[in-house]
Amino acid sequence: MIKLKKLFLGFNKKSGRSNGRISVRHKGSFHKKLYRKIDFFRNKYNISSIIKKFQYDPNRNCYLSLLSYKDGTYNYVLKSENCKINDILISSLKKIILLNGNSTILKNLQIGIYINSIEEKPFKGATISRSGGGFSELIFKDNNFAIIKMSSGKKKKISIYCMATIGKICNLFLKKKMYKAGQNRWRGVRPTVRGVAMNPVDHPHGGGEGKTSGGRHPCSPWGKKTKGLKTK
Repeated sequence: MIKLKKLFLGFNKKSGRSNGRISVRHKGSFHKKLYRKIDFFRNKYNISSIIKKFQYDPNRNCYLSLLSYKDGTYNYVLKSENCKINDILISSLKKIILLNGNSTILKNLQIGIYINSIEEKPFKGATISRSGGGFSELIFKDNNFAIIKMSSGKKKKISIYCMATIGKICNLFLKKKMYKAGQNRWRGVRPTVRGVAMNPVDHPHGGGEGKTSGGRHPCSPWGKKTKGLKTK
């Protein structure tokens, strides 16, 4: 039996509140869950590891891979596509075999390769392309910098000494169908009431005789436009 207590933390529920006041609406009553510590640094260089099993993480929309290293330690990493149990993975600053799940710096990768879990600055830890189905494409590199194209189409210029993992993130949970309202409540999503069903004191769309459809441009409870208004 693998002892993994060190890889788990208690999860403090905020329920969308700051100093007791609601700052994010429609959050609360989560099911209990633990936080899994994930290795976003991949800094156990040149020590081979084997994938022991895949695990569901309630805090993410992708599976985790449990890695067992030769020195006897264990770590969670985000599961890359096409990885299988008992695959051998490695992380290195030198050139490595370009297999899904292996990690190295952008300097060692070829242009056109798909990557995930990318650092924005060297030794900072992965912050880019970490969600289910997420990936970026390496489209250019020179002696100092590389340009990656994210799945949104946005391009980013980063150092060639940033770490990245080869392949796309698995996306098993992107198309999850809810079969009852209770399944959203387990996830901490509380009901949302339509503005037109409220009273005038509660929402700009509220009030009116019988059923009305707002009578003004769609807006938030605080009067900010919600369609077409540029936010950036």
